[in-house]
Amino acid sequence: MQKSGKVVIVSQHYPPDPSTTAAIMAAISDRVMQEAEVLVLSGTAGSAISAQAGRTEVVEVKNWMPGKGALGKRAVAELLFTVRMFFVLLARLRRGDVTLTVPAPFMLPYAFAAAAKLKGARSVLIMHDLYPDVLVMAGLLKPQSIVAKAMRALNVPMFRALDAVVIIGRDTEKLLLRYGGMTSHKIRFIPNWATLARGVRAIDPDNPYRRSLSARFVVGLSGNLGFTHDPVIVFEAARLLRDDKDIHFLLSGWGIGFDQLKAMQAEAELPNVTLVDRVEDEQLEAFLSAADVWIIPYRRNVAGVSVPSRFYNLLAIGRPVILVSEADAEAALTVIEHDVGWVVEPGNADELAKAVSRAARADDPQRAERAAEVSRRFDFEVAMADYCGLIRELSQNKPN
Repeated sequence: MQKSGKVVIVSQHYPPDPSTTAAIMAAISDRVMQEAEVLVLSGTAGSAISAQAGRTEVVEVKNWMPGKGALGKRAVAELLFTVRMFFVLLARLRRGDVTLTVPAPFMLPYAFAAAAKLKGARSVLIMHDLYPDVLVMAGLLKPQSIVAKAMRALNVPMFRALDAVVIIGRDTEKLLLRYGGMTSHKIRFIPNWATLARGVRAIDPDNPYRRSLSARFVVGLSGNLGFTHDPVIVFEAARLLRDDKDIHFLLSGWGIGFDQLKAMQAEAELPNVTLVDRVEDEQLEAFLSAADVWIIPYRRNVAGVSVPSRFYNLLAIGRPVILVSEADAEAALTVIEHDVGWVVEPGNADELAKAVSRAARADDPQRAERAAEVSRRFDFEVAMADYCGLIRELSQNKPN
């Protein structure tokens, strides 16, 4: 990579933050550091101390993080963080630098692209979520609201200013190309990766998360259940199957969706549902291995908007997936193309219950092997090579 420029990683979330975004940005930083000087601008308290053992310089940008349910306070906090980050970028960026960020908070990419343009740096947006589409999908915005229209209008100059946009799902490209500031040569497809070693895990009756369950077939749910997810459809499917003694639902996670599940189970007390609080990373493999099949429940209109990061680890350990989403969404395409699970229309609990029943009675021992094999497409080293190649390419081209 070009010696005169550095790589600047911009992220609201960075270790010790336990989120998936923090882990992804840290992984990119650690790998790029082998080839170039790296500066991390982080919104996570304690990240500078955590990084002292390594060679990466981390600068903490003051950040206030209200709970996800406090939407008004959260909007104010994210706006303040975006403004602070804009001025830090102006102070730290130099001509010839390459800088990367993700749309968290959703206002950050606008300030990020503007600062990079003003300072003559090359800019890369890693498109984990597409706004305003993800807010519309979550029901937080109306498609034709003033705010949604304003965000779409701001996207045009932002995409024009960016040098590259990394998409993690093939379904995102057609949505990006709706914008006048976006061109196909700026788009790079670099999927996220599995963090667990590839290989089918056998169903073990002595698994600590399965041991107390008497059912033959266990259906799992895990991860952050945010505004884009629909935990209610999973609970309603469990309600429909409550008399099937062969099937049990093992539900875990965090976020507003998991709070919903707790409230519903407190009221209904379904005998075929077990709730488990968030599982720490060191126990994740054991927990994911406990279920026979996993559900990823999205609301409507997920295609092109979001890709579930948990999907890669489920494939890696050889577990089929029941995906609640449109059939043309990235994860659904993978499920259908390789026959590693089932796809169910969003909002239809009856169909989800039927899919669970089919999964419980399916006789395809090769499905687990296919899932683990498909996970080869989502390899850490391949992704890092692609990121480093993109950064190298941008660093060798003079900014406009």
